[in-house]
Amino acid sequence: MAWRNIWRNKTRSIVIMLSIALGLFSGIAILSLYQGMMDSRVRTVIDAEVGHLQMHHPEFKNDYEPELTIKNGQQVLKSLISITGIKLAVPRSISTGMLSSASGSAGVQINGVIPVQEYLVSQLRKKIIDGKVFDQEKKNQIIIGKKLADKLKLKIGSRLVLTFTDSSREIVSGAFRVCAIYRSDNSPLDERNVYVTMKALNSMLNIGQSFHEIVLILVQDGNLDAFKEQLSRQFPDLKIETWQEVSPETNLLVKTTNQYSYIIMIIIMLALAFGIVNTMLMAILERTKEIGMMLALGTNRIKIFFLVLLETFILTFAGTPIGIFSAWGIISYFQKKGLDLSGMGNEMMNSFGFGSIIFPEFPADKILDVFLIVFLTALLSCLFPALKALRLQPVEALRR
Repeated sequence: MAWRNIWRNKTRSIVIMLSIALGLFSGIAILSLYQGMMDSRVRTVIDAEVGHLQMHHPEFKNDYEPELTIKNGQQVLKSLISITGIKLAVPRSISTGMLSSASGSAGVQINGVIPVQEYLVSQLRKKIIDGKVFDQEKKNQIIIGKKLADKLKLKIGSRLVLTFTDSSREIVSGAFRVCAIYRSDNSPLDERNVYVTMKALNSMLNIGQSFHEIVLILVQDGNLDAFKEQLSRQFPDLKIETWQEVSPETNLLVKTTNQYSYIIMIIIMLALAFGIVNTMLMAILERTKEIGMMLALGTNRIKIFFLVLLETFILTFAGTPIGIFSAWGIISYFQKKGLDLSGMGNEMMNSFGFGSIIFPEFPADKILDVFLIVFLTALLSCLFPALKALRLQPVEALRR
């Protein structure tokens, strides 16, 4: 009877089913886009910024004091490389100071790197958009970010001065020449991070072969906490942090974005619920005499309630497969080809740490949650029309 009642007005029922399908498609598309953006951001953080784990002197990141190097750093590196599950262990020397040029100055973090190893851990070579990588035969070369170069009007071959304090708390300065300009998917980092060779920086810091940071890249993304506990036991004198701790803003962004995507999905379905309520109310009003006759003949009011409930569920869930499979098909296409958001502006996307090409990912792990939202939508949508039907009195209904 519920199935037959739905098709009394085919156009109205089909419009509601398609509305449900379109709403589900929109909600799943948003979930997929956000998940793709967050996966891309996490991959960028791990593969091109901070790595899976970082190791420092326990007090180094408080004030970035040059003398707080990793004790017995070379031995620590050898031990790390021998641990199963660690793909790369790359050292860096770090200092904070002032970069000055003829056009102005800016505070920067100076990263002293071993070029061959740094190209692997942060993909620095791939980020270069102008100039060439470090030349072993040339001294005091520096690689700067595109945003910093634009700010200070620097170009390839420009001369600049770095000023910072060494391990003896003395102020030192050095002249460097720009050999390359890089651009990543994170403009704020580009503006404050510059790269020089570890040999050049260590010489100015007067710390010999020591270094301040070890970046770890693991074979697999999982088991970060287990690795952290293992390394903490093996190296109790060092501070070990996961990428979530080194980049808490990214970790917070991932968590809050998942919540926001669900909120948007719920809002879409609530909006559709009003359409379903309207449709079911119209159906109840059109069949007032029929329902009155059923009540007069002794039909249980509970059966009337379940009749309205079943009609609502059929209307709602009939559009669900259409919405889900259409979303799956389109998302699968863009997952392979990529979704170009450069029209929104590369600079805007980079300012939030995202690339302009996003690869949406169908949220298969969230489909049960989607079905739950659809179920609750159908349940809420049927309550008012069902109560309206239950309040009908047989004699009054038959008079209408």
